[in-house]
Amino acid sequence: MRKLVLAMMTTVNGRLDDPDAWTSEISDDHYREIDRGYAAFDTILVGRVTAAEMIGFWPGQRGQQGAGETHLAMAEKMHTYRKHVITSDENLVLDWHNAEVVLVRQDDDLAAFVEDLKSRPGADIHLSGGARLAQTLVRLGLVDEYRFFVNPVHSPGATWYELLDDQQRLELINSLTFENGVVALTYRPVSG
Repeated sequence: MRKLVLAMMTTVNGRLDDPDAWTSEISDDHYREIDRGYAAFDTILVGRVTAAEMIGFWPGQRGQQGAGETHLAMAEKMHTYRKHVITSDENLVLDWHNAEVVLVRQDDDLAAFVEDLKSRPGADIHLSGGARLAQTLVRLGLVDEYRFFVNPVHSPGATWYELLDDQQRLELINSLTFENGVVALTYRPVSG
């Protein structure tokens, strides 16, 4: 069965929103690790706002003159991945290669869609964001692995924990440190 992997950048205090306000420069070693991790995915789950941000950036990056090899590889992945945009907006129209609008009205709709997606053949599924979608999937117990890229800053804003009403223990399965001071932490939920 495929895993749903929440892989996101965050701050030391768990901020998720407005990453331009707190992200540091992505060093080469950090970018290579992100690219390596993305090789395990063939599908992305995103919310409407994050999808709009990605549509505004990634399509124009393919074949960009002067871009590094890792950046071009990431742009190609973003083009070819199957992308599911989770929304309650019935009128949302996407102009994004290989993307599909998934209309979700309540938690049960989202849980059924994700469970079905996980049962289909393919590589792992990247839960890319946004914050509300990620928090909802965590709350529903549907995330199989967490990959946090923790930036060395604390910053006010929306955090991981705002919508969570229950505690879940996690087991650390890997950690890496990068030249830019970012730390990658990979966890999986501990059942029971």
